Amino acid sequence: MEMEMGRKELERLLEEKQYKKLRRILSEMNEADIAAIMDDMEDEDSLKIFRILPKGIAADVFALLEVEDQRYIIMSLSTSEASRIVDNLMADDATDLLEEMPANIVKKILANASPETRSDINHLLQYPDSSAGSIMTVEYVDLKKDMTVQEAITRVRVLGLDSETVNVCYVLDRKRLLVGTVALRYLLIKQPGEIIGDIMNENVISIKTSTDQEEAARMFQKYDFTTMPVVDNENRLVGIITVDDVMDIMEEEATEDIEKMAAMIPSDKPYFRVGILETFRNRMPWLLVLMVSATFTGAIISRYENALASYVLLTAYIPMLMDTGGNAGSQSSTSVIRGLSLREIEFKDFFSVLWKEGRVAILCGAGLAAANFVKLLLFDHLSLLIAAIICMTLVMVVIFAKLVGAALPMLADRIHLDPTVMASPLITTIVDTVSLWIYFQLVTVFLLHRAG
Repeated sequence: MEMEMGRKELERLLEEKQYKKLRRILSEMNEADIAAIMDDMEDEDSLKIFRILPKGIAADVFALLEVEDQRYIIMSLSTSEASRIVDNLMADDATDLLEEMPANIVKKILANASPETRSDINHLLQYPDSSAGSIMTVEYVDLKKDMTVQEAITRVRVLGLDSETVNVCYVLDRKRLLVGTVALRYLLIKQPGEIIGDIMNENVISIKTSTDQEEAARMFQKYDFTTMPVVDNENRLVGIITVDDVMDIMEEEATEDIEKMAAMIPSDKPYFRVGILETFRNRMPWLLVLMVSATFTGAIISRYENALASYVLLTAYIPMLMDTGGNAGSQSSTSVIRGLSLREIEFKDFFSVLWKEGRVAILCGAGLAAANFVKLLLFDHLSLLIAAIICMTLVMVVIFAKLVGAALPMLADRIHLDPTVMASPLITTIVDTVSLWIYFQLVTVFLLHRAG
């Protein structure tokens, strides 16, 4: 509510052209709040707000905007104005922005940017997408091990303003090899004459530039760090990753996994920024595949039409069996995919996972069958034999579904496919087909053959 009122107030001042008052209000607001309000505005109003922003906070607000809003603003500014914005961004944020820009615009911006900015951006662009190198920043405070504490503090004051963080400083030798770290609080409490090499922490945990960004996020979670150094294959420090970058990665990866589990091609755009045709292209392929695969269930029903003709009542329990199987498979696949993502499960645990899921499946299947058996006899008034067939199918379907739900994501991970591809929609389709086959096989054996 407060955010909505703030947006309306800014829009009112903008409409009334009270630019001085608007600038004063903006200078007192948090950068994240300004960015959130600008994201909700029309593009033209958002650009006007950005032009009014004090220079001291403009770059910080820009870094927090959605990619589409950043693109619009950059394309609307003159080349020199855009270059100044890029110069004031952290190198990793500037690189992310330019990767979204047309090549001719990038060339113009870089041509007018400072040599340091060009060097940093070109350095980051050489790393593969989704690697730690591609998301790191090259703005950090580095120290020499033979410096005194007083010299180190002086260097922090010089480099700190342009650094991503000064909470941790990185100690390098003459070959720029990472040999230790020093927290800022130690510099403040130690005596000015003490040597950095004597007070630094030599047990440094670092990330390789080639490390996958998802693995980097897991390392942050494991060690509970707010920043980690990124080194090359020779242990030379080339950049750092901060916790705000990791939070973006975790959100991106979680969104991607959710979309894949829902049988959609992932999109990195906000919901209302994705056009109708793009949404169609993202959803249609999987829907088509699942529709075609679902025809197998129709084929099975056609094959056993004699059984259905003789016992029409059997059709009433097909949805229950298929839905229960799909739900059981989804439970297992979700648990296993989470375990794979957090590296709690590896492929070497394949049979251990199946053993656990198999025992859980037996208990779940037996419990569901017992409850269903009572319901079929007391409320549906079925014969003992038909109720038994339905409940036997239920147990077998639950066991099969949970085993398949556990196995497929692990097999996908083994052959370097995204385990989420094997999630709910695909597993449900497989389980539906097998559920019908099991059901009609039991009907054929215990009813039709017996009647014949």
